[in-house]
Amino acid sequence: MKIFYAIQATGNGHISRATQLYPYLQKFGEVDFFLSGSNASLDIKLPIKYKSKGCSLHYSKCGGLNYWEIAKNIKPRQIYKDADALPLKNYDVVINDFDSITALACKMQKVHSVQLGHQASFISTNTPRPEKKSLMGEMILKHYAPSPKNIGLHFEKYDSFILPPIIKDEIVQAEPTNLKHITVYLPSFDKDCLEKAFNKVKDVQFHWFLQGIEFKHTIGNITYFPVNQKKFNESLISCEGIITGGGFETPAEALHLGKKILSIPIMNHYEQECNAAALKKLGVPVVYEVGKNFETIIENWLNQDIIYPKMQANDIPETLQFLFDTYRE
Repeated sequence: MKIFYAIQATGNGHISRATQLYPYLQKFGEVDFFLSGSNASLDIKLPIKYKSKGCSLHYSKCGGLNYWEIAKNIKPRQIYKDADALPLKNYDVVINDFDSITALACKMQKVHSVQLGHQASFISTNTPRPEKKSLMGEMILKHYAPSPKNIGLHFEKYDSFILPPIIKDEIVQAEPTNLKHITVYLPSFDKDCLEKAFNKVKDVQFHWFLQGIEFKHTIGNITYFPVNQKKFNESLISCEGIITGGGFETPAEALHLGKKILSIPIMNHYEQECNAAALKKLGVPVVYEVGKNFETIIENWLNQDIIYPKMQANDIPETLQFLFDTYRE
């Protein structure tokens, strides 16, 4: 088979998932990837055949989305041009991980597709939502990258078509240890927003993975790391806990490893608010705003004895077989 796989690059999670799936997909046929967006900071080791700037996220300084910058950088004419240029009829299967350009191309070219990924789980009304729903957020989740077939991934099986998270082999095969450091990955926060709070928790060592850091170095109780998948995996496997956003892949990996989690969802990011609602149901503490007492929140979190449910890893061969069977139907 010839397989077209669209990756939305508004973050690293979609790329990480595609990288994990790639060797399994190769057993079914030849795979070409389409990368849409420009937020990812990982080295991409995939055969990217097509690229588009698509729609990318822009952040405010301390943990929020900058909607003005997002809107300013959307080029509708270019999006239609990119969608029209994708030769989807040359492929036997089109897999879409929440990319609007591929969804538009499928509509324009009358090509079938299947949506595989975390966002597909929100097609179900059973998937957790925050107390205050967002009409715009719901519209984006359901209509940004529509597909006639959906295979969702989430923390729990909220509906029949929702499966466990796809977790990297390095995490699944790891023997977790506890070297007492705290891993930090918060891509929507600048260094200045959190550094003072971390410095105040003097007896705790932080491994902070931060965009813009060129080499590993330590200042006080903080070791700064470039965003690097291998180093991040090592830090996560050996940490006591992780402070991260309201994403999906990183909390899923931390839950699989049995690590403590403190979640800070990106402000005004509806999908992350939904994820935070799901994490709270699992007992994960969620902080919606980082204020002057953030160091106290960290200390209280570390002093809590919390036992989370063990996160099951996805059976990838079974999921892909289900995907191709579903596609043919």
